[in-house]
Order: sequence, then C-alpha cells, then structure tokens
Amino acid sequence: MAETPVVSIRGYVETFLPEDQVLVAARARATDLGCRPLGAAAGATLRFLATLLAARAVVEVGTGTGVSGLYLLRGMRPTGVLTTVDIEPEHSRAARRAFAEDGVPTHRARLINGAALEVLPRLTDAAYDLVFCATVGRDFNDYLEEALRLLRPGGVVVFGNALWRDRVADPSARDPDTVAVRDLGRIVRDRADLVPVLLPVSDGLLAAAYQP
Repeated sequence: MAETPVVSIRGYVETFLPEDQVLVAARARATDLGCRPLGAAAGATLRFLATLLAARAVVEVGTGTGVSGLYLLRGMRPTGVLTTVDIEPEHSRAARRAFAEDGVPTHRARLINGAALEVLPRLTDAAYDLVFCATVGRDFNDYLEEALRLLRPGGVVVFGNALWRDRVADPSARDPDTVAVRDLGRIVRDRADLVPVLLPVSDGLLAAAYQP
C-alpha cells in the first residue's frame, strides 16, 4: 500500500476543525496588515491546552490580529483573562475588533502595546497557567526565561513557528532565524525543569510543562 504524502496528512490535519467567520475575518485582517497568524491546527492545539489546564490567566506575546487570542480565550475558563502584548498598535486594534465580534467581554482581554521584553518583567511571578510566544526572532531564550518566571508550577509554555517553514529540520539551513529557533528547541529539550513536546501542526508548536 502506498504511503499517504506528508503534505496530504498536514492538509487534512489543518482542515479537520473548520474555522468560523470570526476567525476567517481575523485572518483576512492579518493579510491586510502583513501578519502571519498561526494555522488552524496550531490554534486548535492552543485551545485544547488552555482547556486541559482550565486556564484562568494566560500571557500571549505577539497579539497579531487576534487569531491565536481567540483560540486561547475559547479554551480558557469563562472568567479567565488573556494578557496579550504587541508592539504594533494597529495589531491591537484589529485583535480588539476580533474579540468584540466573538462576544468576548472587554475585561477578559488585556491588550498591552509595547516591546515584550519591557512588558513581561512587569507581570506577576508564578501567576499564569500558560504563556504563548507567537513571535519569531532571536530573543527566544529571553522569552523563555520570562515565561518560566511567570508560570505557576505545572503551567505550560508554548512557542509558535517551531518548525520555521520546515527549515529547522534541514541541517543545511543556517540563517539566523532558523538557527535561533533550532537552538531554542535544544534548550527546551535539555532543561531538567521542563517536559517538552514538539508538535508538527501548522508551522510547528514547541510546548513544555514547567516542573520546577
């Protein structure tokens, strides 16, 4: 029997849970603003994790137009609060519109404009169930350290774009962004206080439970 091509499997996984009009509209705004939101399968995974954790407090780095925030909020407890950080004001405006279209009460989404590494240190230690870093860059290790400070024991940190357009798995890919993502994977994998998993959904999710 012939094997099913990997691309076909990924396509099936991505469309397994169809997105509603609120998410479709948020994705359209991302295209208009030049954002790169996470895929549907990665979003469904975030919702699953937030549900599994019965999350009441979540931090997101990289608001975008609200795609990942919608998934997180839909998985969190009804009283849960999402704190989401983005340096671009137009992203926050687009996300706020998406949350309103989904009927999210304003007190459940705290949108903060600013550089993540300036905002995160102001948040409370050990007060969050989940931290999601959607951004791609070369400050991943700094994001990881801040995330672990913010997480309660048993909380989960998640990084998006963990396969970085499939370049992370290609040892010949040595551009700075690919190397940074690859190095993050090694750091998370090798830490004794983390229980990691690398999931090949969308452009990859690197998740780890924090067990200090």
